[in-house]
Order: sequence, then C-alpha cells, then structure tokens
Amino acid sequence: MSGAEKVVCVTGASGYIASWLVKLLLQRGYTVKATVRDPNDPKKTEHLLSLDGAKERFQLFKAHLVEEGSFDSVVDGCQGVFHTASPAILAASDPQSELIDPAVKGTLNVLRSCVKVASIKRVIVTSSLASIIHSRRLLAPDVVVDETWFSDPVLCKELKLWYQLSKTLAEEAAWKFAEECGIDLVAINPGFSIGPLKEPTPTSSMKVFLELMNGSLVLPDGFYSFVDVRDVAHAHIQAFETHAANGKYCLVGSVTHHSEACKILFVDIIQKLYHPSFHLPEKDEDDKPLRPLHKVSQDKAKSLGISFIPLEVSFRDTIESLKEKGFLTT
Repeated sequence: MSGAEKVVCVTGASGYIASWLVKLLLQRGYTVKATVRDPNDPKKTEHLLSLDGAKERFQLFKAHLVEEGSFDSVVDGCQGVFHTASPAILAASDPQSELIDPAVKGTLNVLRSCVKVASIKRVIVTSSLASIIHSRRLLAPDVVVDETWFSDPVLCKELKLWYQLSKTLAEEAAWKFAEECGIDLVAINPGFSIGPLKEPTPTSSMKVFLELMNGSLVLPDGFYSFVDVRDVAHAHIQAFETHAANGKYCLVGSVTHHSEACKILFVDIIQKLYHPSFHLPEKDEDDKPLRPLHKVSQDKAKSLGISFIPLEVSFRDTIESLKEKGFLTT
C-alpha cells in the first residue's frame, strides 16, 4: 500500500498523535478525510488546514464517538482508517461517561462503519501501552514487556486507573469485533508520547510534560515509558502500508527513571542551552536506591522500520515547541 491516490480517514484528527499522522499522510500523497467534534473551532482545525497539501487533499467532517453511524459517510470510499479518537482525561468525575463509553462505544461505532465499506483494506487503532502494562505480572529487570501482555481490567478498576481501563476495554472490544466481522485490524500501543506539537493549545500529554518540568509530577514507581510522537505517527503509516503487519505493536523508545528524566531535562538540556547557572538538586543520601527498570520490547516496532528518536532529541524538541508556542519560559 502506498500514498499515491489513496484515501484514508483519521478520526480525532485534531489530537496530538493524529495531527502528526495527518501531516505525514499528506506528505506521502494521501487524501485525508478527517473527523473532529467541531469543524468550526479554529483552535482544533487551523493547524491542520495550514499543512502542506491540505488545500488539495484534506477534508474535515463532524463526527461524534457515541453517535452510531456518525462515521458512515466519512469512511465511505477509503482504503484505510486510522482510529485515533479517544478521550484522554486523567482525572474524570464520571469515568463511565467521560472515558469508558466514548472509548469503547466510539471504537465499535467506527468499526461498524468500516465493515460496511468493501474498499477498506485495514483499520489501525491507536491504543496505548496502558492496555498492556497494567497486569499483575511483576515488572523487574529481567522482564521484557511485549505484545503478548494485556492489562487486567479488574486491576485497573481496583486502582481506579480509569483512563487505562478505557483503553484496555476499547482494545478488547476492537479485537473481538474485528475477529467476528473479518476486519484486518492493527493496534499501535505507544507509551508516554512526547515531542513537538502542532496544536495551538497544550494537549493532555503536553500538560503532563509541563507538570514534569515544574516538578509537580512523579509517576507511580518513579519511571516513564517515553516515545516520540513522530515515531508513533510513522508507525501508524508503516502498519498500514506494510502488508505483513499484524496484531499490536508496543512503541517505547526509552524506559527511564524519574531522576534520570529530570537530569536530561534540567542539566543536559536546560542548563546547557538556556540557563548555564541552573543546578539540579542533589539526590538525598537517605533516599532508597532506584528500582531496576524493566524493558519494553522493540522487536515488532523495528520490524516496521521504526528507528526510535533518541530521548534527548525528543526532550529538546518538546521544550523548543513549548517555548515557541508560549507555554514555557526558560
């Protein structure tokens, strides 16, 4: 499958990953039919409409995840569908209506529309490492998380990990429906996506990154599973164009301790590029030793031709992007 004269749909096109996906698809010569909740909101559409190739090969459509049939006319005539739309809310007051229903019902609504269109060759679902890593299996130095892992919905409920639960249930529903209806489905499972953003306002990922920058965020167990958003977008396209692509793909460029991430951010980048006098506070002597990190397999991702962007480059480009858009002053 190649970009020449191919028509594809991208749901939730104004999102962080989706915006990069649209950019790369247009660069490859695809015609892109994109869905957003409100095509008349310039904050959600201007950065897409200004992309190279958008005037000739980009169309916007209004669609709602929980509205059955909302995607019928959009996917009609497409050869491929990239379903990226899903709420990314880390603190929901009503997890069922704000996260779970849109994620699960939305995925099924898109797939029901796809099954009606004979021209669709493959559907790529943007899932998450969240639907893989939250199991009861121990994360240890000799453990390699791979595509055979699945998050445990019961555990997610117990820990009130509602976003993780929504992604887990949505992917489960997608695989079940695809098997029953004969859809060629591939899932992309990225970790914490970082890198430059196209949108004029901070995305949920960028809000988390800003919290990391100001020191208010330390993730559970003190580690991050980072991946560059450009690698994620590239993997989506490779998964569509590579005939042998199948199943799901973990996308993590680096599993990093919180302290190491801070060192790269504040010492290797901010101190060297912006504030030479800045010094990262020394680690307290009484602190517990760092827990050895697990690994996340890159084998399947590399089979798609993904060569992960180094973490330092991703951090630097993220900071430059945030500075350029006025979200960060250093």
